[in-house]
Amino acid sequence: MTRVIDSDQHLVEQRGFWAEHIDPAHRDDAIEFVDDDAGWTWLRWRGERLGLAELQTPGDTSTIGDRHQAALRGEPCSARWDDVLPRDHWDPAARRDGLAALGVDEAVLFPNFGLLWERRLGVDPAAQLANMAAWNRWCLTVAHEGRGALHPVAHVHLRDHAWLESQLHALSAAGVRTAMVAPALVDGKPLSHPDVDRAWSLFEDHDIAPVFHVADQPRPFDDAWYVDGGDTFIPTLDSVFLYTAAALASTDLIVNGVFERHPRLRLGIVELSAVWVPMYLMMLDGGIDFTSKLNGRRPPGLVAKPSEYFLRHVRVSSFSYELPARIAREIGGDVLMACSDYPHSEGTATPLADYARGSERFATTPGDAPGLFHDNAAWLLGQTS
Repeated sequence: MTRVIDSDQHLVEQRGFWAEHIDPAHRDDAIEFVDDDAGWTWLRWRGERLGLAELQTPGDTSTIGDRHQAALRGEPCSARWDDVLPRDHWDPAARRDGLAALGVDEAVLFPNFGLLWERRLGVDPAAQLANMAAWNRWCLTVAHEGRGALHPVAHVHLRDHAWLESQLHALSAAGVRTAMVAPALVDGKPLSHPDVDRAWSLFEDHDIAPVFHVADQPRPFDDAWYVDGGDTFIPTLDSVFLYTAAALASTDLIVNGVFERHPRLRLGIVELSAVWVPMYLMMLDGGIDFTSKLNGRRPPGLVAKPSEYFLRHVRVSSFSYELPARIAREIGGDVLMACSDYPHSEGTATPLADYARGSERFATTPGDAPGLFHDNAAWLLGQTS
């Protein structure tokens, strides 16, 4: 029987989380939860609102918008966020014991509120790294309490290689095998830049896979395009062009030889959809073929066909509604992973039923799609058996 791995779940940080886990020297830099006069709880850093502390329920997104607007209007909050948060949203042991009810055996666990602040804390790199390290310390506990069923995802930046090496060393020793990385320039340099190359060696050396995941990270478009307003929870462009940064970063890694130089590097793309992948691979091969002829030379970092690097080094989470069996047929390769996004509102508490309902032609179950439900996530996690 196929052991099911959910490639995308989230563990919610609790009140006092960053202050408790941050290096004491950076206690004043810790992100915090603060209640306003109406009883709403906000994530704040140095007085700036980063986002509303939300109680999320799978399948119920509109309620979040209603509460967000009520909070902005200053209406009284009916119940404190952390008083009504279900235990399995934040407690590793409860999540571990609740996996069976979701129909899965193992879960890859990303931050929850950790998705809201990387870009804005970028104005103070030291504070940014300190808050990332706080989550990473918690990952050690989650991995221990998970007993092999929970796979916490670390949160790292590529600018400081000494810091990165210390983080990856501790994480790897605790069995953590994935780390969230922004698909973005590193202090103005592309991910393929020689000054960044040491980072990819560190991921290889510590057997940890970098992962691109939806988050408030450096944007792929100029800030002038984002006109939603400062109180918007998620900018419209971030949803419409969900995959763009990941596609851009993957292209840089492929075309400029990072995967060729680092053959053991594994990369995950999670919660950024998968429907774009077939067209992307066609454009990747076609674009490089065309420009190689036009320019009279092929990019020097490429030895294999460009799409082969993607199929060899990258695994992508695919929601059930995307019909991953159809996408896999169009890709011509087995790179997709099942995901629930639990407990987020856009996620589900019934992932196996959702995939099985896909359609008569494209319904999927663990028995007929072991790559989707197990093998590809296991590969990303460095599991060899």
